[in-house]
Amino acid sequence: MDLGLTDKTALVLGAGGGLGSKIAEGLAREGAKVAVADLDSAAAQATVDAITNAGGTAIAVTWDLADLSVVDPNVTTIEQALGSVDVLVSITGGPPPGGVVGHAPDVWRKFFDSMALSVFAITDRVLPGMKDRQWGRIITSTSSGVISPIPNLGLSNALRSTLVGWSKTLAGEVGKDGITANIVLPGRVATKRITFLDEKKAEREGRSVDDVRAESLAAIPLGRYGDPEEYADMVCFLASTRASYVTGSMIRIDGGYVSNV
Repeated sequence: MDLGLTDKTALVLGAGGGLGSKIAEGLAREGAKVAVADLDSAAAQATVDAITNAGGTAIAVTWDLADLSVVDPNVTTIEQALGSVDVLVSITGGPPPGGVVGHAPDVWRKFFDSMALSVFAITDRVLPGMKDRQWGRIITSTSSGVISPIPNLGLSNALRSTLVGWSKTLAGEVGKDGITANIVLPGRVATKRITFLDEKKAEREGRSVDDVRAESLAAIPLGRYGDPEEYADMVCFLASTRASYVTGSMIRIDGGYVSNV
């Protein structure tokens, strides 16, 4: 299936590892030129190297999402190197585990800036070009916690839910311009983040990591953690011309893990 992404320009936030790197690599395999953005310069370059070694086109952009002052200069750099952004994939990382009570306002503000406000600002920066071309894809990765709040991930549950309301509203506003906006939700996909959360849960509950992992596997109908490439495949489809009638949606890639209808 031709996804129609040849020579499109994609910006992938959080692309230095985990889900983001696989999404960046997947888009490049489909012919997109990819801007690999990450706070970790070395990790971003590693993703770029993987893409270019496979014959693709990519640049690394060091990007601190909490610093809103870099939005315009960073996007300008991408435009000069690769062209105007056609596809924006936002992955903003996760805050530390913990409840939702007792955080100082500065803590809420810090993570709101990096996890939500940054996405709003970057989207606003790339939308005019998408509107001019009457084509664009805004894809935002959140968490299954926006459907079923995850215990001990209070900051994540609250802030990622903000992105859901924003994306649905955005879809209604930009559909007439040929732009789609969708949310993707990972379940237990095998990344360093999931390993970290399993380890923290085991420590908190005085159990072994193997026991925590076995409990999670038992709750997944497919009986395994997801492969990051499986997640990337869905994002690549949503970024494609073939997904032109999919917008305002939340799509789970979770092996059936979230029990809510």
